Amino acid sequence: MSTFALPDLGEGLQDAEIVAWHVGEGDHVVADAPLVSVETEKAVVEVPSPRSGYIRHLLAALHERVKVGAPIVEFDDAPHVDTGTVVGDLGAGPPTPAAPGPSPAVPASGAASPKGLASPAIRALAHERGIDLTGITGTGPNGTITRADLEHAGGQKPAAGPSASPTGNPVALTGIRRSMAVNMAKAHAEVVPATVWDEADIGLWWTGRGDITVRLVRAIAVARAAEPVLNSWYDGQAMTLRTFERIDLGIAVDFEGGLIVPVLRDAGARPPASLRADLDRLKTAARDRSVPLADLRDPTITLSNYGMLAGRQAALVVVPPQVAIIGAGRIHQLAVPGAGTVAFTHVLPLSLTFDHRVATGGEAGRFLRAMMDDLRQMN
Repeated sequence: MSTFALPDLGEGLQDAEIVAWHVGEGDHVVADAPLVSVETEKAVVEVPSPRSGYIRHLLAALHERVKVGAPIVEFDDAPHVDTGTVVGDLGAGPPTPAAPGPSPAVPASGAASPKGLASPAIRALAHERGIDLTGITGTGPNGTITRADLEHAGGQKPAAGPSASPTGNPVALTGIRRSMAVNMAKAHAEVVPATVWDEADIGLWWTGRGDITVRLVRAIAVARAAEPVLNSWYDGQAMTLRTFERIDLGIAVDFEGGLIVPVLRDAGARPPASLRADLDRLKTAARDRSVPLADLRDPTITLSNYGMLAGRQAALVVVPPQVAIIGAGRIHQLAVPGAGTVAFTHVLPLSLTFDHRVATGGEAGRFLRAMMDDLRQMN
């Protein structure tokens, strides 16, 4: 017998929650076939089998939180009589249907589709909302449950805080909300925040429509050239500052399960069409809980366009080791008095919250000024 432990998932993650088993006890799995899906503090990750063999025991229950390095599967190395229950692609002929287990196989085209068939990301979302997938008939390929099916299945929403049950009983935070609690506590303990606010006049080009986020990305690139220190990481223990020329921009995405921040790579050096396509991809993946870990790592500065929902100004939270976060508020009309007349323009509120341990108020002000000057331009 041999065991397989939950591997290191990167980014210093210490544990993960089991959200879907793709094998059952007694199954034969082939190397690199999906073994289990886990929800980390950042995303749902599919863990492949490290080898071919028979599953003797599953050592972690569904929705159990497991530490990295803890055993999750026990393989049986004894000789076995082949029963035809194989999980994974053997590369020859159609796969034998898997025996009933914790995660049913996708049925062949034309076969009756079992209820409750869903991807790990959808399972995780259903778990957050307390929705039983077995009562849902999927409309996706081969009867798989889509996000739209989940939305249609009762309109249940996750709790906004720790009291998730109708009785008010405390419920442990998991996944994204647990990560948010940990990161905000860390930020509060380490960062010395300060915030500057102002408004950018965008009346020359704003007509009620336009790609505000892409314009903000361009303005951040201009501001970074003016004051590079805001695009940095600070190590408070070593007291070292690492300033980046490249902008890997974290984009705060709000969804019903919490807040997730995918990263737009090399944001300052890409054309608008490329930025928009990548933004759409990242936002869709974030809301479907399917962002690859590589797209969640190492932002150098963050943007929160909270004004798309509500709010003109906000003092946001800098998450270390980053030094700054930019906020964009709700666009509104402003009266501008002239010589005996009053004209109207549109303004975009901006905020820059920065770690005052390493950035000065002057540097923050010049960064914000550069953003405002760029946003004012027609093109």
